[in-house]
Amino acid sequence: MAGYVRSACAFMIALMAAWIGYGQTPASANQAIPDQYPASLLYSHPIEVIPGVWSAIGQTGPGTYENAGHNNNLSFIVTGEGVVVVNGSAAYLLAKALHDEIKEITDEPVVLVINENGQGHAMLGNSYWAEQGVPILAHEDAAAEFEEYGQQSLESMKRYNKERAEGTTVQGPTETFSDKKILDIGRFHIEVLHLGPAHSPGDISVWLPEEKLVIAGDMAFHERMPPIFPETDTAGWVETWETGFEPLGALYVVPGHGHPTNIAQVRLYTHDYLVYLRAKIREHIDSGGDLASAYYVDQSPYAKLDTFDELATKNAGRVFEQMEFE
Repeated sequence: MAGYVRSACAFMIALMAAWIGYGQTPASANQAIPDQYPASLLYSHPIEVIPGVWSAIGQTGPGTYENAGHNNNLSFIVTGEGVVVVNGSAAYLLAKALHDEIKEITDEPVVLVINENGQGHAMLGNSYWAEQGVPILAHEDAAAEFEEYGQQSLESMKRYNKERAEGTTVQGPTETFSDKKILDIGRFHIEVLHLGPAHSPGDISVWLPEEKLVIAGDMAFHERMPPIFPETDTAGWVETWETGFEPLGALYVVPGHGHPTNIAQVRLYTHDYLVYLRAKIREHIDSGGDLASAYYVDQSPYAKLDTFDELATKNAGRVFEQMEFE
């Protein structure tokens, strides 16, 4: 079909750009483009990463009215016996827009939604999927995070999304797990893995071992700067990467934000960034530096990443606050 050829070509162009950019600059990102798919609330049209695995790539900037909160990747797997969606999305209408695209690709029903963590842009669209009677799966820590902060996330989303927030309510997962969840649906063996502490509570990655593809969630970044929250365990994130994530041996990586790529690219801009920033802050602490000056440690090797201006100083300050007590 022409749509399949077009989507596959789009992915290969993105993947080649990532490979070419490795060691130099990240693949071409899109923080400056308000909307790449005006016919839909989705920021971009879904692309087929490998046969049966699709992703609608979100904007690499913050959630806005223009992108309708689609600033993360909304992926789905067409298994032959139903569709598995990865991420509930940021709003009811955004989830519906994704479902509309799925219906254009396949007649198979959506049989499961997986939330990659407890953040609003992963879970607020659950209200749509629950209305369709679709089970929703998340890690227990992500469910607890959303239970505590879901209403706050909803109010924040309503402020920028205005009428595009219509229909959205706080709806958590209908099922949780603690370590891993194994699914065999149609022609796919799917492993939903909590590999350890990372970007936020309850982060998971969806691993397809037979295809060597991982839908990494916020374990992995490469086109935008990884955000470090007060609850982010940067030392734990590095350890989880080294002992759990990279040993999977993924050939294809669909990150939480940005185009599909390879493990070398996300290692460079996630693992290596965290190691670099922690080393800079350790050097700063050991030389007697304080929090006020820690914000301005040199992060220039990563200045070309989207959201650098929004996040670099915050990241440095939060790592300092963690490391001064390590």
